[in-house]
Amino acid sequence: MRPTIVFDLDGTLVDTAPDLLRALDFTLEHEGLNPPEDHEARNFIGSGARAMIERALAYSQVQFGKEKIDGMFRQFLVYYEEHIADHSRPFPGVEQALVRLKGEGALLAVCTNKHAKYAEKLLRALNLADHFTFIAGGDTFAFKKPDPRHLTGAIEGAGGALERAVLIGDSETDVITAKAAEIPVVAVSFGYTDIPPAALGADRLVHKFEEVPAAAMDLIAARRLA
Repeated sequence: MRPTIVFDLDGTLVDTAPDLLRALDFTLEHEGLNPPEDHEARNFIGSGARAMIERALAYSQVQFGKEKIDGMFRQFLVYYEEHIADHSRPFPGVEQALVRLKGEGALLAVCTNKHAKYAEKLLRALNLADHFTFIAGGDTFAFKKPDPRHLTGAIEGAGGALERAVLIGDSETDVITAKAAEIPVVAVSFGYTDIPPAALGADRLVHKFEEVPAAAMDLIAARRLA
């Protein structure tokens, strides 16, 4: 059975913060609110756009009802889709790492809480989509991270086996998801997290994407030996 490497998207494969933060700014300013500084808002990314808006409102100590937040969420998505790849770029070394992993026979998949159509549009815009056998967005299944079925569904969708899989992510949500699925996890240190990357509890921590293939394949090999 071929190994399966599953990647989170925002903060792991792609630095999407510039475009996500501009969409957040637009949404908040439309409601007469002052957006937080970028260095604060970066850590709001990772659980989907709605959670990002809710975190920004909580940070600003603003309370809105569900209907108002629903409207902000829709507005955010419209703006974001129009500007999805204005400034977002793959992290250095991403494409080379994906090519290397495929050359070693790995199946590649994405597991993100971003809606599937936006994930696919972003990856296509950045010429990365063809590397992946399966893209599981936050609306692909009836559940999403940290529910482990989001991850296991992505692995199965790619045609992989759970015992030969590993997740690459950047956040506590990714680590919790992988551990719940009993799948090894590699954390990257350059993503979006308010917890120090070394404290996330991942099986491996890497500081540049060139380190990802070796870390992932080592974890899969170690699991097979165990």
